[in-house]
Amino acid sequence: MNRRYFIRTLLTTAASLMLPVRSRLLHAADNQYPDLVAVRGADPGRMLDAALKASGGISRWVRPNMTVAIKPNIGWDVAPERAANTNPELIGRLVRQCKDAGAAKVYVFDHTCNNWTRSYRNSGIEAAVEQAGGIMAPAHRKGYYQSITIDNGSRLNQAVVHELLLESDVRINVPILKHHGSADLSIAMKNLMGVVWDRGYWHRSGLHRCIADFASSKLIDLNIVDAYRMLTRNGPRGVSEADVQTPKMLLMSTDMVAADAAATKIFGQQPQTVDYIRLAHAAGLGQMDLSRLNIQRINL
Repeated sequence: MNRRYFIRTLLTTAASLMLPVRSRLLHAADNQYPDLVAVRGADPGRMLDAALKASGGISRWVRPNMTVAIKPNIGWDVAPERAANTNPELIGRLVRQCKDAGAAKVYVFDHTCNNWTRSYRNSGIEAAVEQAGGIMAPAHRKGYYQSITIDNGSRLNQAVVHELLLESDVRINVPILKHHGSADLSIAMKNLMGVVWDRGYWHRSGLHRCIADFASSKLIDLNIVDAYRMLTRNGPRGVSEADVQTPKMLLMSTDMVAADAAATKIFGQQPQTVDYIRLAHAAGLGQMDLSRLNIQRINL
């Protein structure tokens, strides 16, 4: 057996075995915090600070010498004002928070749809991350990915996932809320299509079901939904700034289904109208009934 392949297989197996234990240790005291924090009325950095404070602080997740993987949406070669990608100010502030908490390395990556170097640069995220002390990681070659099994998947039973998501100590998902022509909305669960190699399989095999199935892998520790700007039509890339509204909001939750459900409300829809949210809720992966959640709302 090829030695490099053997090492990758060993790391993947170890990561898969450790995920449930690690998750329990990291979030043992979750019930003392809100299920969801919703912040509105300020710039992305201030809203992030307020949400983290209400959720117990970044040290709830990030501790000294840990490695952190942050997954924004950086899929498109467009400027921040077009709201196709996650807000760069938000990502820069999050990287700085992680570094201040003692993180040894903070990686930021996305398997982009447009040219990856142009998307990283023109989204504004590359400059924000590097200025904050983070590392922009490439994701454009299959060699960066490892195969995992989706044990509870009904349609998606295996995925080839970026190694940083498997090997980092903490994984933070930071989507932007936007319209999507195929998935209706792109939020937290949909954003994870940017951590896999073969997105085309999802589209060919039932997109909503595959999105929900992948959420069952429980690879994410924290979800932060960027709704400072919101692409309301022509998603996922948009056509012009005329497609964009500015709600100036941010959501934070360890529950990916809850984060997506709350985000649909910001968009003006009901969670049950988005199939992957309904499917993930039915599978017990999270709670889409917001009336059952402890929500802390913050106006700045």
